[in-house]
Amino acid sequence: MNLQKLFKMQEELDRFIQSNQGINEDVFRKKGLALLIELAELANETRCFKFWSQKGPSERNVILEEYVDSIHFLLSLGIEKNLNMLEEWPERVSENDLTELFIGTQREILDFLEDYSMTNYQDLWSWYGAIAEELGFSYEDIFEAYEAKNQTNYDRQNDGY
Repeated sequence: MNLQKLFKMQEELDRFIQSNQGINEDVFRKKGLALLIELAELANETRCFKFWSQKGPSERNVILEEYVDSIHFLLSLGIEKNLNMLEEWPERVSENDLTELFIGTQREILDFLEDYSMTNYQDLWSWYGAIAEELGFSYEDIFEAYEAKNQTNYDRQNDGY
């Protein structure tokens, strides 16, 4: 999957939000926290860690929307640190247990927030790719859901969200 179209779309959305909200401060750490929260919301929808419950995961479309919420912030963080030259989704990590994928991804987010190198950024994408694979999401699924949520985010801004 070529990530450049997503970076361009996210960069436009970020500019729109910052202008619309009058944001003049550095929001990198806030975006980092938002990514951690979105990852937790995604994990919650999969229910992969809820050994005490027999209730299954949320519907696929709900999980996919939560997934692309994370992708918005993942892209935005890369833009903030001029790492948006990443062309292709890096090779996915080989872990296939969702609980371990969420824990590993959280660790990668925290590492990136402390050292925003291209290596750490690529590692983070690798973990997100593994989550997508484990959830059965194709690149096409992700791209289409991202486009839809991107438009929703514009609509929300225009509606005073």
